[in-house]
Amino acid sequence: MHAFDAIYQRRAIRHFDPTHRFTKEEFDQLIELGMQAPSSFNLQHWRVVNVTDPDLRKQVRSAAWDQAQVTDASLLFVITTDIKVWQKNPGYYLRNAPKEAQGILLPLIAPFYEGKDQLQRDEAMRSVGLFMQTLMIAAKAMGYDSCPMIGFDPGKVAELIHLPADHAIGALLTIGKRVKDAHQKSGYVDKSTMLIENHF
Repeated sequence: MHAFDAIYQRRAIRHFDPTHRFTKEEFDQLIELGMQAPSSFNLQHWRVVNVTDPDLRKQVRSAAWDQAQVTDASLLFVITTDIKVWQKNPGYYLRNAPKEAQGILLPLIAPFYEGKDQLQRDEAMRSVGLFMQTLMIAAKAMGYDSCPMIGFDPGKVAELIHLPADHAIGALLTIGKRVKDAHQKSGYVDKSTMLIENHF
């Protein structure tokens, strides 16, 4: 599927075939495509909990307003983010960059994040958003549908997945084979409202 088509056709789908399963090759391809998302300093803050245990899925569904896609979709990802990844061997994430680039970027990381808790969280969540959008477009291009979800109790889900203290949950993401179309698009703001040239 052309990238433009995947973008236009991607919708939040809530009705999935509960019998459908991804092949290992499809799953690996999906994850590999998601990993191409950009991130600040290439730190790749995202940490993806792939919930495969049926009982755990039921518990997550209970914490997610009993939304059926949590258990019915082929895949349930809890998209989390490591807020403190910048402190944890940042050189690892730049190991394949040219030495010149490493020499420029590595010394910038600590001063950029140090003592700026809000920036650390903001940047981690930006990375989650970029990763999720890449994953959703990839899924659509592969012929699958997805549903990003914020309708859940984050504290309960964090408890269920044993979320580390220096991590946060960005969203849930379900992916699978749709059995029912989404409703008609709600519409978009006028471009004149959305697009501001130079300043407000």
